[in-house]
Amino acid sequence: MTENTRNRLTAIAVALPAFMPAKAFAAGASEPGLPQLDIATWPSQLFWLVVLFGAGYLVMAKIVTPRIGAVLEERRQTVDGDLEKARIEAAEFAKQAAMEATKKAEAADAKIAKKLADKVGAAEAKLAEAKTSAMANLNDVAAEAAMAAVASLAGIKTSSAQASKTASSIATKLAKQETN
Repeated sequence: MTENTRNRLTAIAVALPAFMPAKAFAAGASEPGLPQLDIATWPSQLFWLVVLFGAGYLVMAKIVTPRIGAVLEERRQTVDGDLEKARIEAAEFAKQAAMEATKKAEAADAKIAKKLADKVGAAEAKLAEAKTSAMANLNDVAAEAAMAAVASLAGIKTSSAQASKTASSIATKLAKQETN
């Protein structure tokens, strides 16, 4: 260390105790202690407590709280608006999805109905063909039965052409009676 630095440190060490009191004294007191615990200063402390608390309350009640309330109300309105918009969009999406599903179901129903109609038409055609075939065979069977009955009962032999002609004419008369 240099002589100059040592001199400075010595001067600081000598002057420092003059700036720092050895004991803390309360304002206007000759004894050390904390001024807030001195009963003589309590009325002024309570007065300033009430004044500062009241001023703080007025600042909070008249300035800060209304601003916070306005911000919260604006946020609530924004959130409510966004939620309503989302609900509307969801409802539109659901409506479109339902319409598409209905269209698809109608198309599938029409396709199935067409297939069923084709099958029913084919079945009706087969049934009509079978009925016609059965009716034709029925006339032949009736003619043969009639020939056999006439031969065994009356002993008369008839030709198959004459028996078919008679059976056909009787079948035509019966068909006319059924339609009326």
